[in-house]
Amino acid sequence: MFGLVQRELFNAVLEELDLKKDREGNARTAYSLRHTYICLRLMEGADIYQVAKNCRTSVEMIEKYYASHIKNTLDAAAINVRKPVRPRAGRTAANATANA
Repeated sequence: MFGLVQRELFNAVLEELDLKKDREGNARTAYSLRHTYICLRLMEGADIYQVAKNCRTSVEMIEKYYASHIKNTLDAAAINVRKPVRPRAGRTAANATANA
């Protein structure tokens, strides 16, 4: 969690940018950054399992507490779909497929 110095800096930035409250009037916190990150990644079609791993939480928690907030904006076909592996620099698409 944030220490006192980090919390004060975070609040100073929010104050300067007039972002202390969200559009519903709720106070923004460091935790709200996590919420925003998870929601944006899901809306981009990111793999929910990877998002859960990156955020050290479970898919069930994401589905219950995050995806429910954005269910009307999610493309259901994009969730949990494996993205094709992009070839690394110096590798051709044919080599990447052959070595996969």
